[in-house]
Amino acid sequence: MLQYITNTACPHSIEEQVKAVLEGGCRWIQLRMKGASQEEVLEMAKKIKPLTDEKEAFLIINDYWEVCRDANATGVHLGQTDTPPSKARMELGPLAVIGVTANTFEQIESVKSLDIDYIGMGPFADTKTKENLAPVLGLEGITTLCDKMNAAEINIAHVAVGGIKLEDVQPLLEAGVDGIAVSGAIAFADDMAEATRKFCALLPTGD
Repeated sequence: MLQYITNTACPHSIEEQVKAVLEGGCRWIQLRMKGASQEEVLEMAKKIKPLTDEKEAFLIINDYWEVCRDANATGVHLGQTDTPPSKARMELGPLAVIGVTANTFEQIESVKSLDIDYIGMGPFADTKTKENLAPVLGLEGITTLCDKMNAAEINIAHVAVGGIKLEDVQPLLEAGVDGIAVSGAIAFADDMAEATRKFCALLPTGD
């Protein structure tokens, strides 16, 4: 699967970004608004929810489980310093999609017994989307995490994230990821919809 992470540095508004990637075939949108308040994120979530609903796409809220609840979004993505996944599950119920970020196998082990739906492995490469990032994993690091998950029989979907470009998709799939999350490579493309199509075309199910 392809998850698009909205980018506040993009020359297009978040609504325009969402329209473009949905047109390009992406069906996972993560609403991330760097520096915005919870109220601002909620306001935007309510604006783009009809767009994702029209395409039967998933809307994931970065950080704020409350926004997910109040906007009736699909789910939430939580970083290492955000609300614990168990708390988000308790508040959002059994149907919500919950994703968590992990940079090490120890972090993956710490959430393996929780009711989560996917793990965002990253950052894969240098990225300007976030500050104070954990160490860059690179292809070798992503491969190691995938191998360790397989060996430990941890059957949670895992998605590579962070500075991913078109040419990285096939090597990452071969490394063992189930999907990718992309921001800059689409947000700053001359044609966001076409860039999205190119990413989708490289993924096994075309999504």
